[in-house]
Amino acid sequence: MFLHIGADAIVKLESVVGIFELGTRSSAPATREFLQLARAERRLVEVAFGPPKSFVVTQEAVYLSPISAVTLKKRAGLLGAEDSGGA
Repeated sequence: MFLHIGADAIVKLESVVGIFELGTRSSAPATREFLQLARAERRLVEVAFGPPKSFVVTQEAVYLSPISAVTLKKRAGLLGAEDSGGA
């Protein structure tokens, strides 16, 4: 199964290690360091132009996505309505 992460990019769902929101965590030093390291190792992939809302860590790369982490988790079947504030 595949997960569409924005623009024309898809990843194999079984290779996804984690999906993270960028908003509040992007200011955390560990997150910035992780993303800088991925960039230095040429493993950081920007899926679309514009500000990313989340990042998806796979076994192969780290993807910056314009789609929120909540939406990506729903697409991946990792969240139900009760987890996202729905009724």
